[in-house]
Amino acid sequence: MKAFGGPEVMVWEDLHLGALPPGAVRVRVGASGINFAETRMRAGDYSGQELPFVMGMEVAGIVEEVGAQVAEFKPGDRVFGRVRGAHAEVVDCDPEHLMRLPDNLSLAQGAAIPVGFLTAWHALYTVGNMTAGERILVEAVGGSVGSAALALAKQAGCWTLGTASREDKLDRATAMGCDAVVNYTRESVSERARALTDGAGMDIGLMTIGDATATELIDAMGMDGRVVMFGSTGGRDISFNLRIGILNIQLLSMSISTSPAFMARTMPAFRARALPMFASGELVPVVDTIMPMKELVRAHAMVDERSHFGKVILVNEL
Repeated sequence: MKAFGGPEVMVWEDLHLGALPPGAVRVRVGASGINFAETRMRAGDYSGQELPFVMGMEVAGIVEEVGAQVAEFKPGDRVFGRVRGAHAEVVDCDPEHLMRLPDNLSLAQGAAIPVGFLTAWHALYTVGNMTAGERILVEAVGGSVGSAALALAKQAGCWTLGTASREDKLDRATAMGCDAVVNYTRESVSERARALTDGAGMDIGLMTIGDATATELIDAMGMDGRVVMFGSTGGRDISFNLRIGILNIQLLSMSISTSPAFMARTMPAFRARALPMFASGELVPVVDTIMPMKELVRAHAMVDERSHFGKVILVNEL
């Protein structure tokens, strides 16, 4: 990326990584997922993003080389994780962000995990303190994070209410086990939440849209509810009435890129608890479309259209 703009500003170019740093792992990219955040980076609407840069925030692939200080990985290992610059043939990764890919998962499935599932885990467990039996409201349930949050909440034994602006996404969420769904462009989310919970409201609300739906989400919360805020696809500036104090509602914000708790708590918990569930098939990555890496422009157009459910994955031939 040398300029911000529409999908057409992305260009393929030969780059050279140079010598591998001693504390890094060089990975041959087999697959890389796309997130809405990357369309914002491309457009120049992502805080702190500077030019030039290589697109891509998550990778699954084969370890090609390890730095002299790296002991936990070796060439040939199948790995996945968060890294910048993954829309490429090769990328250098911080080993602290890499995990071994379970044998039962393809590289395309592995690339569907790092951003969506780690963000959802951080939001639900590390920040939201989710426990079994709670009522979870998942905004944008068809997105990368939303579909992952739905899977995690159902695995934990929670009751889920998913929202989206398209009926086909709500149908997919229902098929995944979502207990109730609401088209937020046609119905009041707060009224439906109250009706479905006999007036109790929601225990955790994942706010990923922002201004366009914030009032309805907050009004859907119950006593001691926790609103976890981490997205702004529908506007960054929100307002709320201080009557939330009557219900003791907590407003919690997060970013996995800056939170000290992400590396201290989320990553160890994810390695210990989530990886075995992926390996056993109890958790399954949500993949919508797989296409060649060279079709990055078309993939961005798909994400901009918000017609997918789960992840759009780009793959290289290895």
